Amino acid sequence: MIQPAAARPTRYAMLLRVFAAGLLAGLQCACSTLGYYGQAAAGQFEIWRRARPIETVLAHDPLEPVVRARLVRVAEARAFAIDHLALPAGRSYTRYADLGREFVVWNVFAAPALSLTPLESCFPLVGCLDYRGFFDRARAERHAARLRAQRHDVFVGGVAAYSTLGWFADPVLNTMLRWDERRLVEIVFHELAHRRVYLPGDTTFNESYAMAVASTGMHAWLADQGRSPALQIEDEQREAAFLALIAETRAELAELYASAAPADAQRAAKAAAFDRLRLRYAALRAQWHGDSRYDDWMASDLNNAKLASVATYHDRVGAFRALLTACAGDYARFHAAVERLAATPAAARAATLDALERGVAAGPDAAGQACRLPDSKPM
Repeated sequence: MIQPAAARPTRYAMLLRVFAAGLLAGLQCACSTLGYYGQAAAGQFEIWRRARPIETVLAHDPLEPVVRARLVRVAEARAFAIDHLALPAGRSYTRYADLGREFVVWNVFAAPALSLTPLESCFPLVGCLDYRGFFDRARAERHAARLRAQRHDVFVGGVAAYSTLGWFADPVLNTMLRWDERRLVEIVFHELAHRRVYLPGDTTFNESYAMAVASTGMHAWLADQGRSPALQIEDEQREAAFLALIAETRAELAELYASAAPADAQRAAKAAAFDRLRLRYAALRAQWHGDSRYDDWMASDLNNAKLASVATYHDRVGAFRALLTACAGDYARFHAAVERLAATPAAARAATLDALERGVAAGPDAAGQACRLPDSKPM
């Protein structure tokens, strides 16, 4: 369970603990590990060095109108997340940092050439992740090159925002402002959700939960403002159609990799599966009247690692949405239910999520059991 803010050490004390843990790990493992923790510490320090109060930025900086409007919108989204989504914000998103680059972090995903299971990177405090993040793109690409040299499938993706899980006050980043208003608000909800519940070692659980909070929270946000959800619904329908294509390809490949076919035959069938994915996407895109949102994603690096990056963020979203429905849309009860779910053994947790996705656990009795009123929790 995430600690209340009052129980957390200062951000500098915490950074020392993180760096010390990294130092010990580096001494025990390899110089490259120590270098990785060093770049992580330097990247976080750079963000803190550049961060300034949003009120100061709005009052004194010559901002482009769109930047000014989106900083104001972040403040509104932050207040909504606290008041309506039962999310803890602390002092996050009260400061702004312009990093002078397109992304804050580049995540490197990797998977064996004939497997959909991503390679994990394990760290103190956060547990094992399905990717490894770098504040410097060149470092990310060098790590990716080493993995490719080991004949793994690799995907490098830029990230606009990330959460320090409540240990520090996360600032608004210029990388977040590249999105339109709805996506920006979703990012705020998503990252604040990580402050509320985080399960070390289960990336898909964490990201799917945060995605569910972001998408349902966006609908609540629009309703609160009296705005039509039509565009949001259309976006979600198109995303669902695209994810269905990805899921179909993953199912094909999972069956292939589990077969007794020789490796060379599996590689040829793998290439054919990705060719079919491209054709299916072209047919789907033709129905969207010029919407090209997934063109860049489809343009290159179609491989097992790229499919794994999608699974990490989306595989369990439906289960968490079903749990929120079982909780009658009450976010405080929902978060408490997610915390209890996170505390269960992995097999039981997976079984519960499976049942939620099938609708088995959505009845009144299950809702009463899954969403009993939680004890009060400091926000």
